[in-house]
Amino acid sequence: MHGMQGSDSRLSRQASGGLMMPSDLIARANKELVNQMIRRPLAWIPVAMSLAILAIVLTTIGLSGAVRQEDEGTQAHIFQIWLVLEVALVVVFAVAWVPRRPRQALVVLAIQILCALAACAPVFYFRL
Repeated sequence: MHGMQGSDSRLSRQASGGLMMPSDLIARANKELVNQMIRRPLAWIPVAMSLAILAIVLTTIGLSGAVRQEDEGTQAHIFQIWLVLEVALVVVFAVAWVPRRPRQALVVLAIQILCALAACAPVFYFRL
């Protein structure tokens, strides 16, 4: 994969007479800024929490089935606590980073929201 990216950039440099096109430079700079931003704890912790909750939800459904239980178990309480923490962390990230670097922060924010929706999807789909 890495070799293909190198050949693509060589092709664009060859087509432009050996110079990189401004759009290539901008795309590369934005990608690097998003990569730097996703390394910050406020960016990756909500994503990791969402993936962990998704694993818990899918494991619970796999073990006990998609049946609504009368008494909420530990998994349901963990899910509820996660939901509150997730919203709080995403809001803190948005308040801290969207004003500073809006384009890159919105990309990370979209990733966080998509991961949270992925974790919630089985709960809503099976009405648990």
